[in-house]
Amino acid sequence: MIHLSSHYKRLKMRFLKMALLAVFVSIFFMPSFVKFVKTGDNMFTVFLNGQEVGVVDSVEDAQSYAVEARRNVASQNNHLVLVESEIETVGQEVLWGRVDSPKLVINNMEKVYSSDMKESMIKSYVVKINEKIINLANLDEVVALLQAAVNKYDEDKEYQVELQLDPTRELPVMSASVATREEMQEQEEAAEAVALEAGFQADMTALFDQIEPDVEKDFEDYQLGIISMSFGDDIEVAEAYLDEGELTDISLAINEVTSDEEKNEIYKVVSGDTLSGIAIKTNVPLDKLIEMNESLEDENSMIRPDQELIVTVEEPMLAVLRQEEMYYEEDYDADVIYIDNDDWYTTETVVHQQPSAGHRKVVAVVAFENNKKVSEEIIKEEITYVAVPKVVERGTKIPPTYIKPISGGRLTSNFGRRNRPTRGASSYHKGVDWATPTGTAVYASCGGTVARAGWGSGYGYCVYINHPDGRQTRYGHLSKVLVSAGQTVSQGQKIALSGNTGVSTGPHLHFEILINGSQVNPLKYLN
Repeated sequence: MIHLSSHYKRLKMRFLKMALLAVFVSIFFMPSFVKFVKTGDNMFTVFLNGQEVGVVDSVEDAQSYAVEARRNVASQNNHLVLVESEIETVGQEVLWGRVDSPKLVINNMEKVYSSDMKESMIKSYVVKINEKIINLANLDEVVALLQAAVNKYDEDKEYQVELQLDPTRELPVMSASVATREEMQEQEEAAEAVALEAGFQADMTALFDQIEPDVEKDFEDYQLGIISMSFGDDIEVAEAYLDEGELTDISLAINEVTSDEEKNEIYKVVSGDTLSGIAIKTNVPLDKLIEMNESLEDENSMIRPDQELIVTVEEPMLAVLRQEEMYYEEDYDADVIYIDNDDWYTTETVVHQQPSAGHRKVVAVVAFENNKKVSEEIIKEEITYVAVPKVVERGTKIPPTYIKPISGGRLTSNFGRRNRPTRGASSYHKGVDWATPTGTAVYASCGGTVARAGWGSGYGYCVYINHPDGRQTRYGHLSKVLVSAGQTVSQGQKIALSGNTGVSTGPHLHFEILINGSQVNPLKYLN
């Protein structure tokens, strides 16, 4: 009996040892069970946005699983995903407990993130043209937008747009350039060649390229057409994450960038300019040019060098620059030869030789901004027959100035066509009238010599003054003349009193300026 009891005791001890061994193995060698740590919590239930997603053995694991789950959700599309991410862990100290696999916890977290997605923002591209912003969905649309601006002038579709990262910028910002397909291929081939060539061979190749003889081309050797294209405005392309509603439809964007808009510009008159020539040069109809500028009355209006005129031009948002190699034949004029005469006023000229046009064949590189010609460089020229220049002798002395001949007065009749104010009056007014009370002082508009002083038929009492620049001023309908013929007067000197004599409808001063014997609008010459 004693022997049997001891046998049971041995079996019991053996069973306890095996149980303890099993517990030890499960704790330390099976990953699904937590280790017992007497010093604190060793198993944590994880809640994401209030939903239980699994059990882990550390808070750090819960945080890293959340990061991976969020990354996985974002990688499923090309969007910037914004989600709520509130993680809560409830820990406990256990002797025996099982945790979930990382894959299960991450999957559960992904489900929570997907259901709690707050906002999805699309990866997009912001195109900045000067200060104008256009948002597009992808790089293909960016290229299509810029390519449309190029194709507007490149009918043969030889040039294409390239985007390059700007190495000088910290953030990923791209710039745009334009190159031919051949150029792009050559660049690739050149890069390959540089990689293959080295040392002496590369140096010798560069040397021979430099000393290649420059052979003069015949006209038929020139490859006419566009030789270069580029953008005339600053372009930046940057990545961004935007709401779908912030994106611009590509067709609308293309229309916005390529459509011409009217813009006012200033044209400064240069020597030799005419209104008709300016109209042709600026591509603005002559009547519209006159309408836009108050200083112009008609196509015969005088213009002076450095005078500023408003011209309207049509330009797209994105300027495209191009150079074209062009052949043409034309009649041409030689530059005018001027002979300066220091004894003459600048208003005096004499033509000593009349010009005749020459003829030439030309190949030129012409630069355009959009459709506006900005420069031209002749690279080959053949003269068929030589142009004869115009030879002009001109004065260099500054002519005298002219002032208003009365103080005050109300302008009642301008220069030019009018209704007859009274019987015997002309329908074409050859001066200007200022209404002023009889007896108002009349002053010499410019210094000179009195040519006439007295009664002048329809002018009534009048005064004519000849001036050193060859011009003449006339003062009519006076009540009293204070100077005599042959007398020298200075600018601003009192010469008469206003009145209502001759063919007149009321007290006023009639004033004229004559150049080369013909009346001109006095208001254009008064300072």
